[in-house]
Amino acid sequence: MIKINPLTINKFRRFRSIKRGYYSCIILAVFILISLAGELLVNSRALVVRYNGEYYFPTYGSIIPGKSFGLDYHYETNYRELKKVFENSGTGNFVILPPVPYNPYETEIKKDSYPPLPPSIKDRHYLGTDKTGRDVAARLLYGFRIAIFFSLILLVFQYAIGVTIGCFMGYLGGRFDLVFQRIIEIWNNIPFLYAIIIVSSIIIPSFLSLLGIMIFFGWIGITWYVRTATYREREREYVLAARALGASTSRIIMIHIIPNIISIIITFIPFSVAGGITALTALDFLGFGLAPPTPSWGQLLSEASEFNIKAPWIGASVITSMIAVLTMVTFIGEAVRESFDPKMFTTYE
Repeated sequence: MIKINPLTINKFRRFRSIKRGYYSCIILAVFILISLAGELLVNSRALVVRYNGEYYFPTYGSIIPGKSFGLDYHYETNYRELKKVFENSGTGNFVILPPVPYNPYETEIKKDSYPPLPPSIKDRHYLGTDKTGRDVAARLLYGFRIAIFFSLILLVFQYAIGVTIGCFMGYLGGRFDLVFQRIIEIWNNIPFLYAIIIVSSIIIPSFLSLLGIMIFFGWIGITWYVRTATYREREREYVLAARALGASTSRIIMIHIIPNIISIIITFIPFSVAGGITALTALDFLGFGLAPPTPSWGQLLSEASEFNIKAPWIGASVITSMIAVLTMVTFIGEAVRESFDPKMFTTYE
């Protein structure tokens, strides 16, 4: 049976007492779960197809050609078209589509009209389309999924490297500390944006390549805070006692020091997540991020700046989404900082 420290329970209670941070955490968690199940809500594939007494579930399955449903082509079925065919035939066959029956890569060109198309409930383009006819709602949802998981993976690797190096710098000191101080100073003088531009000119940027570059440059920030906290903790009585008992350096750092500086590490996590989202969005906006047609908030912002008068729904959708997500992350950060503050200097209503 898992026993939770009473101090940890008190911290969670304090976190719950800060309503705007607590509810922001719940809402953001719901958004992430929705994005994980995005194919059930926003997708050009049908959820369920009933044809001649048999049921098909194309959403997470393999491609089903139109010939399988009596259509005259062998490529993947257009389920919106199939739905109309079944409705007109009156045979009892049916198609159940997601609420937004478009995928983020699909373009729709209408006769006598050119994209970007305005929001339409009839066509189920609830937030309109972009300049190539792709559904804005679909690109928002899938863009959010890419951005949030990009920032979370980035956070894990940056903190794993930064916390490890920072702890050893603060605990060992001496030459080890001096060498890494010089390395970090050199790292800070390398222009991050120029490095991205150089890499983008050599290879097509991908999720993994961008992640690797940002990990390569992004571990420095948390390192300084962890180094300072470790430098302070290493002179305390419990560390001196552990050292006198013969505990190894790694054991002292992992078992004794890190649990006592965890409040500093956790406090910066929400703001690091927000930083990862904005960094990816900014790179996509400048054209040095994920390659098209990958759904991206930055690419939507770029289109919004191009069609700010002709298609204001693009800018309104993506800017509102960014403000909502970043505001929730900020509220969560405030609540975490307050709940892990042992002195409790401030309170939030």
